Amino acid sequence: MLAHALAATVKLDVVETRHRGHAAELAAQARQDGMDLVVAHGGDGTVNEVVNGLLSAESGAVPQLGVVPGGSANVFARALGLPRDPIEATYRLLQAIEGRVYRTVGLGKADDRWFTFNAGIGWDGDVVAAVERKRAQGAEATPSLYARMAFTRFFAMEKRDPALTLELPDGQVFDGVTTAFLSNTDPWSYVGPRAIHLNPGCTFDGGLGLYAWREVSLGTVFRQTPQILARKANPRGKGLIRFDSVPAVTVRCARPMRLQVDGDYLGTRSAVSFTSVPEALRVTL
Repeated sequence: MLAHALAATVKLDVVETRHRGHAAELAAQARQDGMDLVVAHGGDGTVNEVVNGLLSAESGAVPQLGVVPGGSANVFARALGLPRDPIEATYRLLQAIEGRVYRTVGLGKADDRWFTFNAGIGWDGDVVAAVERKRAQGAEATPSLYARMAFTRFFAMEKRDPALTLELPDGQVFDGVTTAFLSNTDPWSYVGPRAIHLNPGCTFDGGLGLYAWREVSLGTVFRQTPQILARKANPRGKGLIRFDSVPAVTVRCARPMRLQVDGDYLGTRSAVSFTSVPEALRVTL
């Protein structure tokens, strides 16, 4: 039904992904073929792959990106103000195509991997890795699954021996860090309809948001949770490192730590360079 609606307005090719990484391959081919627009219908992982495929080449025109939400969280689409309902989102997309309306957004990079809304190393990476293991066993990626894995991984996390050191371009260095979140926009994620605000001042038009904990305890979690769920959030507290717009952050790890971008687990790293890339992509909306 969605394809039929789009095909009435544009010349449309419909392809379905068959394996992990396929969306990136298809998007890269679409750029090579000179397509004007690539529409991703899926969750944040699919959108991330499409973005990485579109930006994989160093030359040639980059197609615009359209998003029709089809996942469980759809953080990127919701942060852009798109409807969660795929039919409503398709109608909005059709209007944007006819009116030639788009927005240019900045993106983030974790080394050579692009991300649209968030990356994390430490606890965040542990949670995503655990969720992916459960999904491989047949579990559905629901908010309750993420909550259970966050609870489980919190108590399994090494809190007495922080492994991360953060380095900012202006020379500031923060050591003894347990976990770090990098955001490309705000909200960072959602708990059902409730938005999570780690860096309220972070936008698609600015730098990256950095939210990191030096000390992690149940007290830290209980103090921070009401702050990041508040409508007028302004997280702060002892042991919290927060910047809402930085051009880059280098994270060095005393031992290999798990890394995730846009909810996809990328394995363990001993060091990661996070950078903000302004005006990286045009999104039809």
